Amino acid sequence: MRPDFNKMELIPAIVQDYQTKQVLMLAYVNEEAYDKMLETNLTYFYSRSRKGLWHKGETSGHIQHIKGMYLDCDLDTILIFVDQIGVACHTGAYSCFFEEVKPFDGSDIFVEIEKMIIERKETPVPKSYTNYLLEQGIDKVCKKIGEEASETIIAAKNNDKEELVGEIGDLLYHVMVLMNQQDISLEDVQNILKQRHQITGNKKVFHTKGEY
Repeated sequence: MRPDFNKMELIPAIVQDYQTKQVLMLAYVNEEAYDKMLETNLTYFYSRSRKGLWHKGETSGHIQHIKGMYLDCDLDTILIFVDQIGVACHTGAYSCFFEEVKPFDGSDIFVEIEKMIIERKETPVPKSYTNYLLEQGIDKVCKKIGEEASETIIAAKNNDKEELVGEIGDLLYHVMVLMNQQDISLEDVQNILKQRHQITGNKKVFHTKGEY
């Protein structure tokens, strides 16, 4: 399946962060740029101002590794999911869409926490609880997970929703610290969940773990 370049010589392309789904930029793609993206798995666009092919990040180093591409129903718009290296905007902002008109928090808190844990590991912060856990090692983190799991069960048995939400949050945070220690990413977990509950069209594909 290809864009309908007979209908439109330049096809708008919406670029999103593949993890957070944050919209990073909008650019235009001609047939040459489209073929280059399929060939290299990197983003290429057509620059209307320079009237030529433009490889995103060629001079800045802020390249975009393509994780997925989708066409809309009319074959005249492309949605591209990327792993953004550096920033997407020439202003230095991560996304080109930063001028607030009507506020909306569309961030993925799990991705943000994962990034925070990685940053703490690479650049420790004094009195950081995350750094404390990472320094104490796996035994301490596993002990905390056990404690938080027990407290989650107690909150559920007490039918206390507010307390239960808080305990689940604590449990998930400590599990994410464990994931970092074991070099497991959110993407790893997402992939295994997708494999176990794959849906092809309207047909559900069952796996050894059964259907969720």
